[in-house]
Amino acid sequence: MESAEFTAKTISAPGSAHGSGTRNPRPRRRRGPFRHGKSAPRKSEPRLIVSTAGESRSIAASAPARAASGRPPKLLIYALGGLEEVGRNCMVYECGEDIVIVDMGLQFPEEDMHGIDYIIPNIACLRGKERNIRGVIVTHGHYDHIGGIPHLLGKLGNPPVFTTALSAGIIRKRQEEFPKAPKPNIVLIKPKMKIALGRHFVFEPFHVNHNIADSTGAALQTPYGLMLHTGDFKFDYTPVNEPPADIDHVRSFGDRGVLALFSDATDAPFPGHQISEQQVFEELEKIFAANSQGRLIFGTFASLLTRIQHLLTLSEKYGRKVLIQGRSMVTNVEIAHGLGYLKYKTGLFIEDRDFNRLPDNKVTIICTGAQGEKNAQLMRIANNEHRLISLKKGDSIIFSSSVIPGNERTIQGLKDALIRHGAKIYHYQFMDIHAGGHAKQEELKLMMQLTRPRYVIPIHANRFMLQAHADLATGIGYKEENVFVADNGQVMEFDEQGGRLTDRYVPTDYVMVDGLGVGDVSEVVLRDRQQLADDGMFVVIVTIDKRTGALLGSPDIISRGFVYLRESKELIERARSLIKKILRDTDPKSPAFEDHIKNKIRNEVGQFLYTMTRRRPMVLPVLIEV
Repeated sequence: MESAEFTAKTISAPGSAHGSGTRNPRPRRRRGPFRHGKSAPRKSEPRLIVSTAGESRSIAASAPARAASGRPPKLLIYALGGLEEVGRNCMVYECGEDIVIVDMGLQFPEEDMHGIDYIIPNIACLRGKERNIRGVIVTHGHYDHIGGIPHLLGKLGNPPVFTTALSAGIIRKRQEEFPKAPKPNIVLIKPKMKIALGRHFVFEPFHVNHNIADSTGAALQTPYGLMLHTGDFKFDYTPVNEPPADIDHVRSFGDRGVLALFSDATDAPFPGHQISEQQVFEELEKIFAANSQGRLIFGTFASLLTRIQHLLTLSEKYGRKVLIQGRSMVTNVEIAHGLGYLKYKTGLFIEDRDFNRLPDNKVTIICTGAQGEKNAQLMRIANNEHRLISLKKGDSIIFSSSVIPGNERTIQGLKDALIRHGAKIYHYQFMDIHAGGHAKQEELKLMMQLTRPRYVIPIHANRFMLQAHADLATGIGYKEENVFVADNGQVMEFDEQGGRLTDRYVPTDYVMVDGLGVGDVSEVVLRDRQQLADDGMFVVIVTIDKRTGALLGSPDIISRGFVYLRESKELIERARSLIKKILRDTDPKSPAFEDHIKNKIRNEVGQFLYTMTRRRPMVLPVLIEV
């Protein structure tokens, strides 16, 4: 009923607290980056317009307004993430005092980011503009598009979140893990609705296929033309539990005229078409048919609900009961089933207590951990640490997911461990048991040909992938000056003369989440962690006379991750002698200056250790003054 409620309500005015229904005095304007002077205060609340495609007249009346001077403010577009990595997707559209954000995702840490849970967008450029944010559009429910919401939505004034039902369910469930974060003001959307966001934007969602249901792209009508933001997409003509992408709707944008296409470039380096989920289903069925005696253990993403539907359908067909392992997967299955996006018969699932009562050929296990995550279920199974499942000969392990770049070594180690237990392994390089969610080259060409944009702007990928998409665009006839390969934070500007990639930037530094800390791990802290991981630490503990700085007793030395003390006695003794010499050289007539002594120990001992070992441990002097 939430979508029906949506058609009857109006979003709160830009000058009021989002969703609060109460007006607050308008705060003094702060000058943010690229601000274009003052705008006239708003005299009316923005309207929420819900229409069908046949109501073009009423929509035309709500087209983005022009300023009193007759010239609308310039349209500025910049990414707070997603243009130099896969993840942290967040695009900002800013026109005068209207701001619309598309997606607010997280990025998983790189291998040298020790202890970091994930990275979220830096919203520093939006401080002071919170009241101008007309809404956050969420294209789909993957964490690289929604993961930053609990951390950032409250700091942005809790603007309304426009998204589809499945994405809304996942956002709400994740929000429960953050009790101090405000409850999101979610507005459910459906394709072809038209929603006025402030004076200068009209938002129209359109249906696309991805490897999670209910995915949409975002069309934004602006004073200068139509901006088309694809989100993550592919063209799948036989998807699971949803219709194919609405090609007629996408083509209609091209007929109306598209100024700029912001297009998913994740799989731009790969030729051809993405395989269909129907083909994956057929390959998975071959595994069920060929393994009629042993247990089947599937590792996949918790959010890959289309794949989970295949496994549930095939388990029903081949008389197997299903055991789900992994809290996030259990949660997503419950949400999707409750909303009608997963279909299965009652009694298909079994509880942990019933698992060992069933013969091996009557069990399907679906679990997280196909990327080798250290605490996920598949890794626990491989390490014989799972509380319920112990591998045995005859088990089949199926990796029904692709390898995220950077995880290759970890996944190879996981496969090696599983093989040692006698399991048989299947993965997507042997069989088509995984379909990616991103358009390959022929589908990207089709999107450009359907929409016929003036400008093509690749998004959602590393630089190599963005450039591959750019090359694809120039290969079908686009001029290089009409294809923008932007950096994170680089401002794109549009006005009556067209679009341009400027040399202006907004901040996009990493905001790292570590446990309960958000943004408190700086580059300096991360560099220290990297040094500790690479070369260890060398702790020097000395007791000195407070008045003279003279050494009292012999220095104590602790080594962690650098050398083993018992096997490096000569090195340790030479370091101890150096420390004594440093302290003997201190002027006994002067009082002890702690910082000076520490720096001297750190520099000279550090240089000595590097000379002897060609390693640079972190030298930590500890002074005890008596």
